[in-house]
Amino acid sequence: MNQQSTLDQLHQLKLTGMAKRYEAIIKQPVHQQPEPHAIVGLLAEAEAGYRVHQRTQLYLRLSKLRYNATPEQINCTPGRGITKEALVTLTDGTFIERSENLLITGATGCGKSYFACAMGRNACLLGHRTIYYSMNRFIEALAMARLDGTYIRWLNMIAKTPLLIIDDFGLQPLSQDMRLSLLQILEDRFAKGATIVTSQLPVSKWYEYINEPTLADAICDRLTANAHKIELKGESLRNRKNN
Repeated sequence: MNQQSTLDQLHQLKLTGMAKRYEAIIKQPVHQQPEPHAIVGLLAEAEAGYRVHQRTQLYLRLSKLRYNATPEQINCTPGRGITKEALVTLTDGTFIERSENLLITGATGCGKSYFACAMGRNACLLGHRTIYYSMNRFIEALAMARLDGTYIRWLNMIAKTPLLIIDDFGLQPLSQDMRLSLLQILEDRFAKGATIVTSQLPVSKWYEYINEPTLADAICDRLTANAHKIELKGESLRNRKNN
């Protein structure tokens, strides 16, 4: 079997990683090409790496993260409210595997959304599907799902997503339907998925914001149980960029 035929078959089988590596190998002089057993290992390694890369790009695209942020860009200076040790603990991804929540609070412009997006991007790189909603978009998506009859499918999609990010929680009043849906989502995800919530309101004010005692108890209980809480401090990063 000639080399071009083998290359064509790899493409036909959609073994793109293998095909690219094999093409690179056969372009080398014969005396520089690896031994057959080494070639097999290189092809397998290339295909595995290619699939991980493709999966990561898909997860990043579907996540619809607001910022292209990375944990390395997070400011961990003294007085910021987040230590390097705490950041390392979060970036290893175990809080997602343990279905623990991350609650990020602080004043406007302090970097809450950026932090959440950095955690979301890191989750995608670790192989965890992620979905991001600003609170406005979350409410819009809920309303649209109810209108077009996809509400149950939408709930199931969120329930099966390892990491859900809800940004700017507390900026809009919640309707009764929104309270019930939020409780349903958190109930479905409890001990099965991790949720990141950012808010200008301190966690102690969330009960008052939800403004319905029975539902507030249930929602806050599911959000705060086994949760990591980070209160970011310092001046607005937006002001710093403008100066």
